[in-house]
Amino acid sequence: MEEQKFDYAKAMAELEEIAKKVEDPATGLDDIDALVARSKTLIKACRDYLRGVKDKIDSLSEE
Repeated sequence: MEEQKFDYAKAMAELEEIAKKVEDPATGLDDIDALVARSKTLIKACRDYLRGVKDKIDSLSEE
């Protein structure tokens, strides 16, 4: 099974949509709870991706 490549831009766009929904007064508390949980997952994935990119850049500059 092929591993799917992480799409940083797509994750950031989803985080922006989540922020809009959370700020909307019509969004219920149960929905906000689910949105916050999803955002935590996305933020962790973005941080991991950025750390990986930084590590690759650092290793290239050491060569």
